[in-house]
Amino acid sequence: MKRFKTILWDVDNTLLDFDKSEDYALRYSFEQFGKKIDTKTVHLYSKINMSYWESLERGEITKDKVLSGRFESLFKELLISDIPVGEFQAIYQKALGSVAYYKDDAYRLCKELSKEFKQYVVTNGVTITQQSKMKLSGFDKIMDDIFISEKIGNPKPSPLFFEDCFKMIPGFEREKTIIIGDSLTSDMKGGNNAGIFCCWYNPKGSKNTGDVKVDFEIKNLWEVKEILYG
Repeated sequence: MKRFKTILWDVDNTLLDFDKSEDYALRYSFEQFGKKIDTKTVHLYSKINMSYWESLERGEITKDKVLSGRFESLFKELLISDIPVGEFQAIYQKALGSVAYYKDDAYRLCKELSKEFKQYVVTNGVTITQQSKMKLSGFDKIMDDIFISEKIGNPKPSPLFFEDCFKMIPGFEREKTIIIGDSLTSDMKGGNNAGIFCCWYNPKGSKNTGDVKVDFEIKNLWEVKEILYG
């Protein structure tokens, strides 16, 4: 017997390996300006980028500030002054949407689940990039809809984002809905704010040291089947 009816999926580092895409896009973008970077630089950018997205989640800055500010901060750290931030950002965003790497054979899992569950993507990513990745990965053919915060008007974990999504889900039932994602501050907190069940995808075994409620925790996406049919 199915416990749930509707699944809300996060994309980056849940369905798709964002870290791999980020590594590729950053190296490619620097190469367009005749520069080579090492793994240390990729990790530095990743840390800076995460801090900007977390600020967005807290409502402290706008999406535009995230997109430009992260590279302004990176270039400042690297003492780079000869690369236009706007041009670099455009190249990076296009490159980020030009590749897609599955986590845990996620495509096959979602295709299998589509026979019995309604599935939706909920993401804070940039619209053009996320749409490109959904098409490239084939998820656009499996998901019942794709909800991108840039189009909705509010980012995860805002309850306003989720309420607007729920209005677009036919026959929505809050108590039969679950969100699956890797972020405690975005996905799990968002699920808490929306009053739905939360499944934390935590392949690295990180600790939940905050006050975010997690109903279920998995290390491999396929473990979710036991939860959905529990």
